Amino acid sequence: MEESKEKLKKEIERLKKEKNAIILAHNYQIEDVQLIADFLGDSLDLSRKAKETEANIIIFAGVYFMAETAKILSPHKKVLIPEKDARCPMADMVTAEELLKFKEKYPDAKIVAYVNTNADVKAVADVCVTSANAVDVVRKLDADKIIFVPDKNLAHYVAKNVRDKEIIPWPGFCYVHRSFLATDVEASRQIYPDAVLLVHPECDPEVVEMADYVASTQGMINLAKKLPARRFLIATESGLVTRMQREIPEKEFYNAGLPKVCSNMKKITLKSIYYSLLEEKYEIEIPPDIMEKAKLSLDRMLEYSK
Repeated sequence: MEESKEKLKKEIERLKKEKNAIILAHNYQIEDVQLIADFLGDSLDLSRKAKETEANIIIFAGVYFMAETAKILSPHKKVLIPEKDARCPMADMVTAEELLKFKEKYPDAKIVAYVNTNADVKAVADVCVTSANAVDVVRKLDADKIIFVPDKNLAHYVAKNVRDKEIIPWPGFCYVHRSFLATDVEASRQIYPDAVLLVHPECDPEVVEMADYVASTQGMINLAKKLPARRFLIATESGLVTRMQREIPEKEFYNAGLPKVCSNMKKITLKSIYYSLLEEKYEIEIPPDIMEKAKLSLDRMLEYSK
């Protein structure tokens, strides 16, 4: 088994050089995929990396909307996703058609789309946000009413921190983060009373309230490196805990409760990356008009984030 894994890695490296390809992997990927990636991070960091690289082919080890975002920011590069059914259930909870119909009820509202949305939704949004910059971008937005899609928990977090605006949430959610229960998190704190609790804002409000710090995946890594604490409880997908344990060995990291797994993220394997490179599948294709409009939403976010 180990021998075949090593052989796959060598073949992947050979194909990367031959085709001038780069592998981007999200923090929630399995460890084998994390280790073979040229760049490991959260979805927006990865897409920015895609834009900067001189590679002709980008293999995106993540879910579909992430690969779409990389394509939007790098339209002239070939972007491949190794498993075409590696989709984000939360992103699929809203379509552009549904959103525009919903907006008819709030004609004076602006649409803020979390980057965890598909390209058609980004194309009808006024601006995109990440979990790290959502509060800042909404605060700067010239609007009193905000329709926030698709995550109602992130919308709640934004509303709590931006009191002077009306935040109208879309009823979407991340099934992984919603599975963190306050009772389980509290039980973990009893076991590790000295641990710092880091919580992703996609968790339910009662779990977010318990946090010592609320942060994106990259934000959690930054905090773990910066804070003097030796022990941390992490309320996000278990792939990030794996990365933190590996990269910051002088500290201890534990899942806040039982490990939570995104089954869609875990669909991608070394074998699927190999075949994606070999056969150049599955290519991300977005209609030019959708791509152009979606890019405007992402560009506005980058402008507000300065």
